[in-house]
Amino acid sequence: MFEVKEKPRKVERAFLVSVITRKEEEGSAASLLGELSELVENLSISVVAQSIVRTRKTYPGHILGKGKCQEIDEQVKALRCDVIIFDNEITPGQQRNWEELTKVLVIDRHEVILDVFADRAQTKEAVLQVRLARLEYSLPRLRRAWTHLDRQRGGGVTQRGDGEAQIELDQRMLRDKIASTKKEIIQVSGRRNTSRKKRQRIPLATLAIVGYTNAGKSTLLNRITGSSVLSVDKLFATLDPTSRKVKLPGGRTIVLTDTVGFIRKLPHRLIDAFKATLEEALVANLLLHVIDFSCSEFEEHLNTTNEVLEELGAEDKEILTVYNKIDQGDQVMTRLKAKALTPDCIFVSCKTGEGIQELLQIIEERLNKSVVSTKYSIPHQRYDLVAKLREQGCISTEEVTDCGTNIEATPRGKLVSLLEGFLT
Repeated sequence: MFEVKEKPRKVERAFLVSVITRKEEEGSAASLLGELSELVENLSISVVAQSIVRTRKTYPGHILGKGKCQEIDEQVKALRCDVIIFDNEITPGQQRNWEELTKVLVIDRHEVILDVFADRAQTKEAVLQVRLARLEYSLPRLRRAWTHLDRQRGGGVTQRGDGEAQIELDQRMLRDKIASTKKEIIQVSGRRNTSRKKRQRIPLATLAIVGYTNAGKSTLLNRITGSSVLSVDKLFATLDPTSRKVKLPGGRTIVLTDTVGFIRKLPHRLIDAFKATLEEALVANLLLHVIDFSCSEFEEHLNTTNEVLEELGAEDKEILTVYNKIDQGDQVMTRLKAKALTPDCIFVSCKTGEGIQELLQIIEERLNKSVVSTKYSIPHQRYDLVAKLREQGCISTEEVTDCGTNIEATPRGKLVSLLEGFLT
């Protein structure tokens, strides 16, 4: 059976390159290279050097002109690097041209992100989604993956190179593998939908935590629910959605779900591949958008997340912006900037617990806004209904009288029909 081959050898020393066409792009390019460097180091590859290369125009063969290419080649050889990583997306042809020139492995940001995702995927669904993304990425790069194949010669249809038939066979096998992986994803997604429907039968509001990678989403889930979801200082530490129940201050129980983080220049094939994982955000009653308050570029992270949510069709969902890590940031100026960007926001520290109780109260207020309270007069002999209302945490007011209990509440599910005979 055809399998996507791993990199031809272990790589240890990386040279990072970002190509820009305008001087004003330098600041953004430096930030993105820093992010790329962290992604690369998460793969246990040392970043030896970084280079921002400015060019008047890009070239189809190598992106850069001949002089710049030779300059980078000399630097790579001098530093004894064994991989060049472009922050820009490069075509399969450009990838091959660079490898022929430098005699080292050449990849781009998208391939790094795919490798990180493949390394972190745990559940069946995440593994399948990563496999699909890698297969689709590899399809136009088969000539690079299979080094035993000869290059195709130029000429007419009858003038075939020695390896062409094998490449065509591999492409067909790869397409079959893509098709079968898509079928498996549909099956797993169907099981996830079944689980979601079972949850929805129990009338609990759902919240999804979204945000830029490494903003503290899993840490927030752990702080609120007391769970122990993996939470480390790494990009894409967790890829799989995790749901936990939590009781709000008023007694109401909700389901809180942690989702995969976003990143700038996220490959579109990954957005499609992980759409099932991010569906939790589409069905949630409220989104908690977590932002790293201590990061100087949180405005760009905010915009990136909003753009991805828009691509997923979740831009119309109600969103509560949560600035995390306030124990690390410049309090006065950063808060002013954050308030200007998102006036209706809250500041918390998942590390110290500051602001968490206030956050839970705001969540409860937001959820209660969309629900209309109903008044009931329940006799003492049906106190079991009062107990069920308390279990749901939906009682606004409660008054015990000689005849029974007068309650104002927002019941959900089957309890609504059970209480119809006690409306006032």
